[in-house]
Amino acid sequence: MPLIDFDLQMQQKHPQVKLIGVDEAGRGPLAGPICAAACYIPQDLYSHPLMQQINDSKKLTASKREKIFEELIKLPIIYCTGFASSKQIDKLNILQATFFAMRHALTKFNGQDIFVLVDGNRFISNLKSSQQPIVKGDGTSLCVAAASIIAKVSRDRFMDIVAKKYPEYNFEGHKGYGTQSHIEAIKKYGPCPEHRKTFEPIASLYGGLFGKDF
Repeated sequence: MPLIDFDLQMQQKHPQVKLIGVDEAGRGPLAGPICAAACYIPQDLYSHPLMQQINDSKKLTASKREKIFEELIKLPIIYCTGFASSKQIDKLNILQATFFAMRHALTKFNGQDIFVLVDGNRFISNLKSSQQPIVKGDGTSLCVAAASIIAKVSRDRFMDIVAKKYPEYNFEGHKGYGTQSHIEAIKKYGPCPEHRKTFEPIASLYGGLFGKDF
């Protein structure tokens, strides 16, 4: 499998360190946090049948992601998630909030010799560990793909919990993304604490209807 082969090659280049995949979920929604995950898969697990099913989370159905996630966390992998709230996103901006969540996820590996593979084209700011950005890394690297699944499932479950607190927005259906029904709900009820006040169209609606003191 190409994803496994990629990680094997990277591990050969960096034999003395743990290869850690990092990815995020939730950059685009109008509501909810961004969730980052960091994942280490021991090389002796590469032959496990589950590894053949791991792929970019966007290429998997929700039920498939859930199933892989449940099976994955039963294996002796090491993983951690990090969240940046909607308020932090508004304060820091989405890019810096993403890096904040990624650094938090990587605290699981503090003091360890690691090499970080991060999905995207940017280095994680203020990270002391060695790292390499990989464009479309969640479809290239096994550990990054695993991180993408962990981040997506973890965030979706968070939004399901939030949905019970704010049922008028139907967060369980769209997970905070800007669907037409979600935008109509915002217009009708106004934004809740989980909404990102700096994101459009909320920024215009919020500033015009509710004031700018958020």
